[in-house]
Amino acid sequence: MSAPLLRIRGLRKSFGAHAVLHGIDLDIPRGGVTVLLGPSGSGKSTLLRCINHLEKPDAGFVELGGEIIGYRPDRPTGGRIRHLRELRDRDLARQRARIGMVFQQFNLFPHMTALENLVEAPVALRRASKKQATDTALELLDRVGLSGREHAYPKQLSGGQQQRVAIARALALRPELLLFDEPTSALDPELVGEVLHVIKDLALGGMSMIVVTHEINFAREVADTVVFLDAGRVLETGRPEDVLDGAAHERTRAFLEAVL
Repeated sequence: MSAPLLRIRGLRKSFGAHAVLHGIDLDIPRGGVTVLLGPSGSGKSTLLRCINHLEKPDAGFVELGGEIIGYRPDRPTGGRIRHLRELRDRDLARQRARIGMVFQQFNLFPHMTALENLVEAPVALRRASKKQATDTALELLDRVGLSGREHAYPKQLSGGQQQRVAIARALALRPELLLFDEPTSALDPELVGEVLHVIKDLALGGMSMIVVTHEINFAREVADTVVFLDAGRVLETGRPEDVLDGAAHERTRAFLEAVL
């Protein structure tokens, strides 16, 4: 088997006295869709934020393509890693450019048009020319069904359109991995389908993705792997048909009965 794109080992995170993640171990394959399921407060969003180092883990590490996120390991000649040194902001920004993230609340810059929201980061982080970034942005807006809306400001777009701009913005940096944190939870029900359609299209194109969602039918249709978290622990992992239809853990079965 090929090496996983992302390796998570022993990941722990607490906020004050409240422990959120309890030693998460997880492998994310390249070119696959991993769906994270679990009740509110199970640690799903915190796990995503630790993956791209928006939250600093208390212990353990996240490794993307063999590179530890947020740290530089000291490797003595002929020896094992003794400890990790935190990266400078510039180097951390370079790593984060490899991991796109789409949030619940879109997080678009309200004073920028859809096009401007897509162009800024490639110019700043990838050193793309303004023309290159603009050409790519227009292609991506067309890909998510928003051709002709490039000069619209976020307030002029529906929630579903804003989320599609956010997806295009994440793609503009050519990430190796895309993270989605409940991308449809802030949308009216009639707008959910248009965002899920874009994510399905990305899956068909072989984009590596981790998706936090409560859309069980979407998980059944699109996921290669379903991971169920509860109270900061991975309770089970497997193919959608195994986890969703034949869950081994009683807690997983209870959750699915409540949401289906």
